[in-house]
Amino acid sequence: MKSYSPKQMALIISFMASFVSGIALIIFYYSKRISFILPLVFTIMLIFILIYIIVSYLLTNFIFEKINPIYKTIHNLNIPEKVLKKDLDEKNIINDVNNEVVDWAEKKTAEIEHLKQLAKYRKEFLGNVSHELKTPIFNIQGYVLTLLDGGLEDSSINRAYLEKTEKSINRMISIVQDLEVITKLESGELKLNYTHFDIIELVKEIFEDQELRAKEKNIKLKFADTYDKPITISADREQIDHLITNLVINSIYYGRENGSTEVSFMEMGENILCEITDNGVGIPQKEIPRVFERFYRVDKSRSRNAGGTGLGLAIVKHIIEAHNQTINVRSNENEGTSFAFTLKKRSKHI
Repeated sequence: MKSYSPKQMALIISFMASFVSGIALIIFYYSKRISFILPLVFTIMLIFILIYIIVSYLLTNFIFEKINPIYKTIHNLNIPEKVLKKDLDEKNIINDVNNEVVDWAEKKTAEIEHLKQLAKYRKEFLGNVSHELKTPIFNIQGYVLTLLDGGLEDSSINRAYLEKTEKSINRMISIVQDLEVITKLESGELKLNYTHFDIIELVKEIFEDQELRAKEKNIKLKFADTYDKPITISADREQIDHLITNLVINSIYYGRENGSTEVSFMEMGENILCEITDNGVGIPQKEIPRVFERFYRVDKSRSRNAGGTGLGLAIVKHIIEAHNQTINVRSNENEGTSFAFTLKKRSKHI
């Protein structure tokens, strides 16, 4: 297989183009019966020179510059010419290239869509952060202005407004702390401290901590069964405490008066399935795919009035994923909701 330099290829192409142009001009010459042999020769030469210059430039600067590194790489492999020619003949190179281009285009299209989705989530997230922080800030501003306008002179008013201000400040602190936790979980900055502990005892402690909150709605916190033996798991105790606490508080927020929150456990091979179920208001089916999004609320006014930051379930999902486990939610509107997640059991060999 003979190879040609860019100049040789340009010369061949120029000659062929000039030949065709010359024949066309000769035909034109005889058909018009006009004597212009010298201009004819000059025109053919000019066409030849112009085509040579243009083709040579294009081949050198746009084609061979790209192909030459590939050629050198193939040449350095020392593949016998017969083997290379046979291999090229057996393959449908055009189809292969076309398929690769299609695959590349599909991959890039998917990447672009992913980036668009991320940009959308980022925009929503910034808007939500702004809105969540704006509410307590404006409340604090209103309380302070009221006190400055004379409320300080009335002891009953100033105490009430200072307590409201403290509540708004605590809400801001909760939002910032939850944002910090999510940021650390997403970036991998928050390192998990794996220990072995009894999850039954942990849930009992959480029930005790949330007892007063549950009593406000007369909600009963209970186990689904009698667990006489400890269930030891391998996980970060502090983070699992945070996870279960968030889910229990969530069940109280959305629970019914005189309702219940029930925790159950089931062995699944090397894992334990933990399920937290309530008989509250439930979640509409169309809303379920979004419940783990940051700041997403099914009932925005209800959640905000209850004191939630809108980040609890997002934190829950990140904690579970950090442990390389899974979580899912089942819910029926006006019937209740169940969050089920897996955790690693302690190995018997440890």
